[in-house]
Amino acid sequence: MFNKVLVANRGEIAVRIFRALKEMSISSVAVHARDDTGSLHTRMADESHEMSQSIGSAAYLDIDAVLDLAQQVGADAIHPGYGFLAENATFAGRCADLGITFIGPPADAIARMARKTQARKIMNEAGVPVIPGTLHPITGAAEAAAAARSIGFPVAVKAAAGGGGKGFRVARDVTELPSALAGAADEGRRFFGDESVYLERYFEDPRHVEVQILADEFGDVVHLGERDCSVQRRHQKLIEEAPGPVVDPSLRAMMGEVAVEAARAVGYRGAGTVEGLLHDGRYYFMEMNTRIQVEHGVTEAVTGIDIVKEGIRIAAGEPLSFRQDDVEFRGHAIECRINAEDAARNFLPAPGRIETYRAPSGPGVRVDSGVEAGSEVLPSYDSMIAKLIVWDRTRHDATLRMIRALDEFSITGVRTLIPFHRALLHTKQWESGETCRGLIGDKAWLRATQVTPGGGSPVVDGGGRDG
Repeated sequence: MFNKVLVANRGEIAVRIFRALKEMSISSVAVHARDDTGSLHTRMADESHEMSQSIGSAAYLDIDAVLDLAQQVGADAIHPGYGFLAENATFAGRCADLGITFIGPPADAIARMARKTQARKIMNEAGVPVIPGTLHPITGAAEAAAAARSIGFPVAVKAAAGGGGKGFRVARDVTELPSALAGAADEGRRFFGDESVYLERYFEDPRHVEVQILADEFGDVVHLGERDCSVQRRHQKLIEEAPGPVVDPSLRAMMGEVAVEAARAVGYRGAGTVEGLLHDGRYYFMEMNTRIQVEHGVTEAVTGIDIVKEGIRIAAGEPLSFRQDDVEFRGHAIECRINAEDAARNFLPAPGRIETYRAPSGPGVRVDSGVEAGSEVLPSYDSMIAKLIVWDRTRHDATLRMIRALDEFSITGVRTLIPFHRALLHTKQWESGETCRGLIGDKAWLRATQVTPGGGSPVVDGGGRDG
């Protein structure tokens, strides 16, 4: 087992990993940018160091600074969390070259899954069902038009190196294709340094369902069931739940088999997630996230398996501590992302200083957060400040528990999505397990989700809308 692990991240995921390391009796090291000095995650580790004079994300993306510091403090492993360097194959390879264990998959597995066209081709050859579309980058307008007609409109134009909703455009007919190609290519170049794009069939309102997997170096791969992440805004997840509200045991087994085969196809090791779309009863591979996911906590809640600890043990060369037959699914879990955003203003980020912070507690309630009263929500980082996770016996009971927990959650000084989540969970669409797509696109409804003058729950009737 490792003696000292450096966590190359910040915020709630760094705090989450430090807690796991503490319970495993492993010494921990925090790193931080200058503008993160004194933040919560720096005080959760055994030691903390400023990486450079840089501020914002640039500091956490500085491979040389992270590796130099890891060597200086004698870290024998690095945990990247999610975001920043988590899916950077070059970083994983550099760690290996220096004899520092990267707590994640091998560099070649990251590289093979990073480029979406290559990932689709690998999965297609492995017999994994992929969304109908091209298996290579589009080279010009004429090829795009021919491919789109073959696939069938509407089509999604996606950046080959994209993710997180960046480099994504939809063309509903051939006249919209040129602007979609240009928009996706432009975002691919700006965000990922790669302007190549490919085409997929666009499903109007599918369910976004992902499967958690764990794989060790001895060839054992298991899945921990699915998470439904269909409540999204512009392909950014807002609420996740496990199990999926429309998934039965046979569908779960099929999706789990798909995910396990996908992991085997790239020689995967560690914790990862196979993301897919569920449409008309068919499940399609979309992409593989070669890292811990933001929403891993809902899977932990329904399985009782600590995914972070398992990933650390796997990286240390230990076998999985359980088999597929040992995995049991119990109850229902829901996660609400508490972002510093204003839903009524098109989910505009709302940075600022948190004046008061009171998290909910009680049976079946978990809060993963990287902030406290006095923390500054900085505009240079992601706007998520906490994850509220609840568990109960049924989806209905878990929803009631989540509403209670949201009522208890008090944050002042910045606007958050707490009122939005509270309002959405009161709607008929959520109750019936719909994707709530129509509600999230309804500006009038969003304005109605704001806190009432008395501070109580807003009264919202979502009935009659297309969820």
